[in-house]
Amino acid sequence: MTLLIAAIVLIGLILINVPIAVAIGLVSIGGFVLTTGTNQLYDMTIALYSGATSFPLIAIPLFILAGNLMNTSGISVRLINFVSALIGFVRGGLGMVNIGVSMVFAEISGSAVADVAATGTVLIPEMKRRGYSRTLAAAITSSSASLAIIIPPSIPMILYGAIAETSVLKLFVAGIIPGVLGGGLLMLVTYFLAIRYDLPRGEGFDLKHIKRTFREAFWALTMPVIILGGIFSGLVTATEGAGLAVLAALVIGLFIYRDLDIWRLRRTMLEGVSQTGVVMLLVASSAALGLFLTQAQVPQQLAAQITEVTTNPLIVLALLNVLLLVLGMFLHGAAAIILVVPVVMPLVTAVGIDPVHFGIIVTLNLAIGQQTPPVASVLITSCSIAKAGIWETSRTNLPFIGVLAFILLLVTYVPSVSLVLTEYMQ
Repeated sequence: MTLLIAAIVLIGLILINVPIAVAIGLVSIGGFVLTTGTNQLYDMTIALYSGATSFPLIAIPLFILAGNLMNTSGISVRLINFVSALIGFVRGGLGMVNIGVSMVFAEISGSAVADVAATGTVLIPEMKRRGYSRTLAAAITSSSASLAIIIPPSIPMILYGAIAETSVLKLFVAGIIPGVLGGGLLMLVTYFLAIRYDLPRGEGFDLKHIKRTFREAFWALTMPVIILGGIFSGLVTATEGAGLAVLAALVIGLFIYRDLDIWRLRRTMLEGVSQTGVVMLLVASSAALGLFLTQAQVPQQLAAQITEVTTNPLIVLALLNVLLLVLGMFLHGAAAIILVVPVVMPLVTAVGIDPVHFGIIVTLNLAIGQQTPPVASVLITSCSIAKAGIWETSRTNLPFIGVLAFILLLVTYVPSVSLVLTEYMQ
C-alpha cells in the first residue's frame, strides 16, 4: 500500500509538470513526516549528500564532458568521414555510416543524447540531401544513438552499478555482445529499407580516400582504445577511465586538431555542468526516497508478495520487462533506474537472477524507452534536428525498435549472450 500511494503521488506530481527530482524529494519528505515524524528529516539530508557523492558516480559528469568536448573539437566529424569512407559505398551506406559512427561514439561518451547531438547535426542534413526522408533520417539517427548506453562505457550502467552495488566493469563487458549485435542488425534493417525506398549509394570504394580519412581520424580512434583498454586491462577504474576520456579529448582538440579554443571550451564545460546538475539532483533525491522505502520495508514486502505467487525467474523477468518498458515511455533513463532498481533488487536476488544480467536487461529497456513517446528524449532530439514530426518518425522507427526489442528478448531468455564474456573475468 505504501508503494502504491507513493507511486500515485509521484506520478501525479510529474503529470502537473513538477520536475522529477523535486517530485521525488517531495514524496520522500511527505513519507517521512507521515510515517515517522520530522526527526527522520535529519537522516534524509545525510542520504541526499551521500547519495550524490559515491565514487563511481564521478564518472557521469566526466563522460558527459567528454562527449560534449567531442562535439566541439572536430573529433566527431573526423570519425564520420572515416566510417563513411569504409562503408558509405553500399546501398543505404550513409544510414549505415550513421550507425557505425554511433557505435564508435558510444565507446567514448556513454550518452545517447550526446551521440545524437554529435552525429545528427552532421549526418541528418546530408542524409536528407541524398534522398532519405526526414523521418527515416531521424529514425536511423535516434535508434543507433541508443547503442551508446549498451556499448561500454555507459552512463546508465554506471548508475545501475552504483545503486545495485554491482561491478561496473562486468556490466561494461556484458554490454559488448548485445551492443555489437544490435548495431549489426540495425545495419541489416537499413540495407533492406534502402532497397525498398531505392536510396542512392554513396561514393565508390576508394582506398586512397580511406587512408586519408584514417590519418585524419587516427587520434580520434585512439580514444576508445585508451578508455576501454585502460578499463578492461584493470589499469584504471571506470571512473578513472572517464577522466582519461576528458583528458584525451582535451589534448586532441586543443593541441592536435586545434579546433577547440578557450571560448568553445568554456561553453562546453558550462553545458556539461548543467547536464550533470540535472542527473545528480535526481540521484540525490532518489537516495532519500530509497531510504524511506527501505525503512518502510517496501522492497522486501514486494519481493515476498511476488515470490508467493511465483519464483520462476523467467516469469519474474517478463513482469519486470513490462514494468520497465511502460516506465521508459514516461521517465528518463536515470529516473527510471533510480526509482525501479532499489525497489526490485530484493526480488531479483530472491529468485536468483544475476544482477549483471539484470543490469543489461534494464539498460536495453531504457534504450527502447528512449525511442517510445511521449518522453523519448533521444527520439525528440533527433526529430528536432531533422525537423520531423515525432509521431510520423515513430512509425518509421518501428523496424529499428523491433531490433532493440529482439535483442532485449534474446538477452532476457538467453543470459549467456550477455554473460559469456564476463566468465573470463576474475
